[in-house]
Amino acid sequence: MDAMEPDPTHALPLPELVEARLTADTKLSATAKDLVREALGDGEGTKDGAHTATGPVYLGKVTVAGFRGVGSEARLHLRPKPGVTLVVGRNGSGKSSFAEAVETLFTGTNAHCSGRHPNHAVRWRNLHHGERTVVEAKLAVEGDPSPSTLTRTWTGEAFTDSEALLKRPGHGTVPLEQAGWDQAMRNHRPFLSYVDLGNMISGKPSQMYDNVAAILGLEYLNAAARRLAERKKELDAVQSAEKEKKALLHTALEAVGDDDRAVRALVAMDDKGGPDYTVLDALIAGVPTADEGRLREARLEAAAQGPDLDRVGAAVDGLRRAVADTADLKGSAAADAHSRAELLQAALRHSDRHAGDTACPVCGTEQALDREWARRAEAEIAALQQEAAAVRKAEADVREATRALQDLVHVPGEFPAVLTEPWDAWRACRRITDPAELAERALRAAVTLADACETVARAAHEELAALDERWREVVGLLAEWTRLRRAADAVVSPKKDVNAAHTWVKKLTTEIRDLRLSTFSGHAQRIWEKLRQQSSVDLKPGGLHGSERANVRKLVMDVTVDDTEAPALGVMSQGELHSLALSLFLPRAATADSPFGFVVIDDPVQSMDPAKVDGLAQVLDELGRDRQVVVFTHDTRLPHAFRSQGLPVTVLKVERGEKSEVKVVSETDPVKEAIGEAMALAKTDNCPEPALRHILPALCREALSAAIVEAAWLRRSRTGQSADDLQAALDATGRLIPLTSFALFDDGLVHDDEEVNKRLRFLYGNESTALIHQCQLGAHPHGFLPDEPVSFVRKVEALADRIRKPEATA
Repeated sequence: MDAMEPDPTHALPLPELVEARLTADTKLSATAKDLVREALGDGEGTKDGAHTATGPVYLGKVTVAGFRGVGSEARLHLRPKPGVTLVVGRNGSGKSSFAEAVETLFTGTNAHCSGRHPNHAVRWRNLHHGERTVVEAKLAVEGDPSPSTLTRTWTGEAFTDSEALLKRPGHGTVPLEQAGWDQAMRNHRPFLSYVDLGNMISGKPSQMYDNVAAILGLEYLNAAARRLAERKKELDAVQSAEKEKKALLHTALEAVGDDDRAVRALVAMDDKGGPDYTVLDALIAGVPTADEGRLREARLEAAAQGPDLDRVGAAVDGLRRAVADTADLKGSAAADAHSRAELLQAALRHSDRHAGDTACPVCGTEQALDREWARRAEAEIAALQQEAAAVRKAEADVREATRALQDLVHVPGEFPAVLTEPWDAWRACRRITDPAELAERALRAAVTLADACETVARAAHEELAALDERWREVVGLLAEWTRLRRAADAVVSPKKDVNAAHTWVKKLTTEIRDLRLSTFSGHAQRIWEKLRQQSSVDLKPGGLHGSERANVRKLVMDVTVDDTEAPALGVMSQGELHSLALSLFLPRAATADSPFGFVVIDDPVQSMDPAKVDGLAQVLDELGRDRQVVVFTHDTRLPHAFRSQGLPVTVLKVERGEKSEVKVVSETDPVKEAIGEAMALAKTDNCPEPALRHILPALCREALSAAIVEAAWLRRSRTGQSADDLQAALDATGRLIPLTSFALFDDGLVHDDEEVNKRLRFLYGNESTALIHQCQLGAHPHGFLPDEPVSFVRKVEALADRIRKPEATA
């Protein structure tokens, strides 16, 4: 994009602008972009984004009951679209109660009721109808099919005991806190009371800075920058903790002395490729990492453990019993039966191998080993084997007991050299075949080995205790540093991304801040130019000194007075300061980020001279082209300023009756209202002559009088005449011809009738003076009866329209 070409993303709401920039940035890593998005969080939205109104929000019908000066239910009907609405009424009529009610509806507070008013907190519940206090507004959200309803009710006696619910089509009813407007309300607060107007320019320097900084709408980015800075601080703390611990560990390891573990730890810590965690973990766990000489051998000795003597003893006892049982059966009938059975079995096996030879192999007798002999031998073997079962069992017991004892002879793959002899003696027991010898030697070898292991292990433990005493003092420190170093290694890449994300956000913030400050300053200057109206004070571009987190921060507002530079607050009048405050406040309503399509201003005209009121009307008209502007005022100069300059405006009038009965009526164009009533009367069939003779001319006179007064105010706006003087002169002048002086001449004086008539005829024709005279006659006893009432009214209407047009009275 060309450097001189404006970036189209600047026109987007801030969240969309940031996302567009993130998407388009090809240098920022994907991880850093995710960090930016995470830091931005929900931005100006809410956790439940479904309730956030995306389109501009406009005010519709406002209903107030039991609040401040409003008693029973009163309604303020507003058009939910851009345009200017003036809500007028005398002091005490209840108009400011409506303004404060709307502000409280959205924010839960206002300057009067919360005690921020310079005087004191006032009663917020109405005296006459305080049993039920409710404020409700219909809201038009662009894009929604039907209006939303925002309602605030009070449940207790304290002003803060209220709750607000938003009912939005398609989203149900939720607390106002879930509407997603909290951040926007802080940044783009659409309410300006007379108290807030003063605070805009009379607060502490830091408060004035914060007011303008909030208007710039950068809290969304500033909050993200703070989150990223906190994350960066956390990662820095991890690395700093590792560095501090490493210095302490170096000192401790060097103090250990000649222990080879300390040396290996130092080498592993400072390895070129980074810490050797394998070595470090082994040192921390006490696991040998290499051939360690005596230290390794001592550890092996300390772990030495001989056979389980209880199990060996039990196995030896079992073997000895089995051997004894076998010995007891020798020479018994069972033993003899066993021998005879074995002999006959051997003979049968011989007979089977030599089936054709029936001679006895022992004595040589022929036909001795025939079939009959074999049958008798098998029967006898069976009988003998039953008799020899005890011998077989005893022999099986010996075999089993031998196997059980030899199964206990286990030798480890590695054992201390000092225990080689007893371990070899124990291993040899597996090769002994004689049961009695096995029992004797196995018990002796097991006892010898167990005693040797116990003795060697005890001595090794004592030796290791001496070796490990100093090592143990540093191994905990080594473990802690290793953990910290792993954590520090793990944050290297995230820290790089966090730094990149933080730098990106800060850079974008600065860019947007400078652009918006320039835009804001330019907007404020344009507003000031309209509001200053004959003031000698020129507003210079404003600036912010410091940062949002700085202890010293202020809004720089300089002006020139007749080309001489000066600080704004030191040279401006109260009216000029209020105009300056409006210049600072109104630009927030024009930002694309604000979800509020409305602005509510209470009493902005105070302390302004007439010229500045005309400028205010122009400023509000310009703002009202894109925003719904609702202004509450008791000053009749503002409606006059709109009408005299031909600016479109809706005027609503607040009237208060007994016991806080408040009603709002539409204030129509007095000229058109009078002409309309006169025309209705003129067109009435069989209208009584007295009505046509007196009432019809009086209505036409009323229309001309209103047109003349309007033209007088228009001329005053051009000449700079005092509004108070003009109003006093108008009030003191009863006849139409003298009254017309103020609409035709610039000096603000009453001219003689002939001079006025001459001017009237010159501007509006000869018939103009006759029409004015005829309208005046309506108040006389004989009145004036027009020949053609409808034509007469139309002529008066045409004259009134010409008088009230700016070019017609130039």
